[in-house]
Amino acid sequence: MFNIIYTILFFMVLPGIFFGNFSGDLIKIKNKLFVAERKQEVLGEEKVAMGNSETGSLNNFETMQKKDVSNFDLAGSGLVPKRKQNCTDLKLWAGSSVAIDVESGVILHYDEGRKQTQIASLTKIMTAILAVENIEDFNEEVIIKKEALNVPGTVVGCPTSVFCNGNRMYVGEKVHAIDLFKAMLLNSANDAATALAIHISGSEDKFVEKMNKKVKDLGLIDTNFCTSSGLEKDGKENECYSSAYDIARIGAASLKYDLIWDTMKITEGQFYSTDGKFVHLLKNTDLLLGNIPNCLGGKTGFTPLAGKALLMGSVDPTGKHKVITVLLNDEKRWDDMKLLLNWVYNNYEWK
Repeated sequence: MFNIIYTILFFMVLPGIFFGNFSGDLIKIKNKLFVAERKQEVLGEEKVAMGNSETGSLNNFETMQKKDVSNFDLAGSGLVPKRKQNCTDLKLWAGSSVAIDVESGVILHYDEGRKQTQIASLTKIMTAILAVENIEDFNEEVIIKKEALNVPGTVVGCPTSVFCNGNRMYVGEKVHAIDLFKAMLLNSANDAATALAIHISGSEDKFVEKMNKKVKDLGLIDTNFCTSSGLEKDGKENECYSSAYDIARIGAASLKYDLIWDTMKITEGQFYSTDGKFVHLLKNTDLLLGNIPNCLGGKTGFTPLAGKALLMGSVDPTGKHKVITVLLNDEKRWDDMKLLLNWVYNNYEWK
């Protein structure tokens, strides 16, 4: 391969050898060869994580580390998604986007997937994982602390920071853990996520330590969580980040817990304080739920800094292969998610 490259580059600068600056041309040759060699290294690394990369352009893909697929369960069906011939790359409105096959870890779509950025309430997927792993009985009581309620944005009873259509939780209220879990995933309630974090670890800071340890356990390198809700800390916004690829991996890891995805499929509901005095309404923020085929559920996110985000789980038409798709900073997230899912299932087949 490189013999051909050397020959081509030699004839490209041959006139300069006789008529121009020979030393300058040698430097140019050296630089071009370095670029060519690095490109080969990158392609080799990408093929570890991508399915049938020879059939499509790799221009939109960044270098992926070999260890990025090490935590996936490869002992399932043994089938790997292969990209069909003549498939063109997909460009979306999103600032970054990723689609991965859950079983194999193969990357199906990738655009700025390792870009470190704020992900807003997609963070709550990790909070949900730790809740399932640390709460033995979801019917146990949780006492709502003042610290849990002292958060901005969406909270129980208030779907936005400027609009409330139901009862908020109050300091000292007792609720079941499962109800906070539902409020966190359906309503994307920041107070519910914070209350769970404090209940599990005693303080949100200690819970965040668990979150970042879990990140390391999953082998992810582009994530640092600051809060259980996804809210950025004032003055430390740049320290709160993840990436489309990392949160897709976290979403894939969460699929082993049915409680998370069964909850995300609930459209609406309500829950009471344990004394039965107060009722709180729940409504799912995922507008695509029930509107796209084979949807397993999803999680929305928004902060002014992160923009609009969306994670979706789905299954291929055969019902055998699960895919996680992620859009970050996407004003057209609903339309783009439909485009991405259609593109994935029209252009890949599992063999």
